[in-house]
Amino acid sequence: MSEEKRIYMDYNATTPIRQEVKEALIESFDLYGNPSSLHTPGRLATEKIVEARINIAKLINAEPDEIIFTAGGSESNNTVLKYVVCSPNKGCSGGCCSKAGRDQIITTVIEHPSIISTMDFIKDQGGTPVMLGVDSKGKIDLKELEESITEKTALISVMMANNEIGTIQDIKEIARIGKKHGVLVHTDAVQAAGKIPIDVKDLGVDYLSLSGHKIYAPKGIGILYARRKAPYCPFIHGGHQEDGRRAGTLNNLGIIGFGRAAELALKEIDMEYRTMQRLRDRLKAGIVKSVPDIKINGHETDVLPNTLNVSFAGAEGESILLYLDMEGIAVSTGSACSSDSLEPSQVLLSIGLGPELAHGSIRFSLGRENTESDIDYVIEKLPPVIAKIRKMSTAYTGGKK
Repeated sequence: MSEEKRIYMDYNATTPIRQEVKEALIESFDLYGNPSSLHTPGRLATEKIVEARINIAKLINAEPDEIIFTAGGSESNNTVLKYVVCSPNKGCSGGCCSKAGRDQIITTVIEHPSIISTMDFIKDQGGTPVMLGVDSKGKIDLKELEESITEKTALISVMMANNEIGTIQDIKEIARIGKKHGVLVHTDAVQAAGKIPIDVKDLGVDYLSLSGHKIYAPKGIGILYARRKAPYCPFIHGGHQEDGRRAGTLNNLGIIGFGRAAELALKEIDMEYRTMQRLRDRLKAGIVKSVPDIKINGHETDVLPNTLNVSFAGAEGESILLYLDMEGIAVSTGSACSSDSLEPSQVLLSIGLGPELAHGSIRFSLGRENTESDIDYVIEKLPPVIAKIRKMSTAYTGGKK
């Protein structure tokens, strides 16, 4: 397959900037003014920032003043979690959780690394992390969640949809449980945006994270939704931007691109959902039919429409990835933020896979540029790749124990 015809199936890692967003960026290249300035160049930039903020707010049914621009989902996640152990000072709005004697955060073992690593930091700072397990489909136990809440619990943070296996959590019910016990609730919705509808008012969450490059916008731009009157402590100090909630000169082009991508995502979400689900199901059926000794990971129904995670017994994931890459097919072995690690996926281990099977897993994540012919090409090329790798394996027994 020629370089020009490469098939990209790693959209959960990142997405290309779509043409309409590129056009919006090109039109805005000359908007060099600092939006914090009162002169004409600054005001022209501000107008575009306001428009983008409104479009992003509409994507999640929030109010524009509840949108805080950040550098991405990881910063947004860090901002919320570190609030719990921030020092009581004037920078904190609504009073710090640490001041109120609440230092416990409840989350799950399958969160994004920006949550897991921050929980380690919080523990080092004297906070109390509680890491909930998941079942074999990647779902948390809501009863266990509620039983884990104590008078020390400040925050519940559960991702809306998992980046590796695509399992979708019941965030609305989680928020209801949190509200019942007076606990704040955050959800990392980075993987869900543009793939499933998001309505923060209906969900009842206090905080929500998004990242632009997951919905065909540029990298380096994200948002944190913070419900009006929700307590808040700035992660970055040094300026009055974002009503004092996030210092730093605004990323004009990133914000404008994110706003345009959000506008398009909201308009096309129903069509995109149906298209991705159809292609994903076609791929799944083809793999199940043509490759023996496999395991489909994740929930059968509560799953992102574009995500398919498959474990191939007797075949190492990195080898599968490289052989497929030589055939012009780009896939992933898991989270892009931990893909340089030789350790098996924590997500897959957490749903009960052994290390060998976890190492033999591939994530196919589809996007708007994929076609049925792409799916058929993968179904054609994958079986001989798996057969070749298994033939070289000294451990594979052909399904026999």
